[in-house]
Amino acid sequence: MEDKDLIIETTLLAGKIMIENGADMARIDDTLKRIAKNSGVIEPDIFETTTGIMMSIKGANAQVIAIEKRRIDLERIARVNDISRAYQAKRKTLKEVYDYLMTLDQTTPDFKLRWLVLAAGIVGATLEIMYNGSWQDFLPTFAISALGYYLFYVVNTRFKVKFASEFVAALAIGALAVLSVKYGLAKNYSIVIIGSVMPLVPGVPLTNAVRDLLAGHILSGIARATEALLTAVAIGMGIACVLRFF
Repeated sequence: MEDKDLIIETTLLAGKIMIENGADMARIDDTLKRIAKNSGVIEPDIFETTTGIMMSIKGANAQVIAIEKRRIDLERIARVNDISRAYQAKRKTLKEVYDYLMTLDQTTPDFKLRWLVLAAGIVGATLEIMYNGSWQDFLPTFAISALGYYLFYVVNTRFKVKFASEFVAALAIGALAVLSVKYGLAKNYSIVIIGSVMPLVPGVPLTNAVRDLLAGHILSGIARATEALLTAVAIGMGIACVLRFF
């Protein structure tokens, strides 16, 4: 068996990266047990939630790692899966896996903000057309969706107040959509709003919540479903405030 403390640290680090970046619990549980078993642990004791992971091995102290942030980054999840499979195939040592995960956790760059904003604008405008909107609303939806996501990103990174970023972004989206129709830049503010809020909708957390519940991870499933619901409520409240007072 490999060094027990290194096994635990590597396994917990892999789980931390996967949970922080939006993996479902069934995938996380499978990956962590694969790492532990390929290190010589016959029956690893691992407990995962959306806020922390605990692991113990006979003859070693149990360790706990806290999860303090969550977002969606499927690239990092894929990289953790790739390195765990390389370790299973004996192409990497446990120390190499740990060093790779440390680098992945600390130095892997994110997409630049301008690309995220551009992608949000394209998603919003494209969905506006898919929802039977008019081409007259395409460019206003693109601009409003991009600006809404920019506000979401700024509030989320600078103030770190959960759900406030979704509320502020939705408030801005609703106000801009109504004003764009009022001044003749768009035709239907309802379709513009629907398209523009799509980049904010918690689709992946809601999907993961269902997958967790079906896989028997009741605690994580309920926590993720609650988080997705509160996010949707924050978006809805932002739009409702605009429609109430405009």
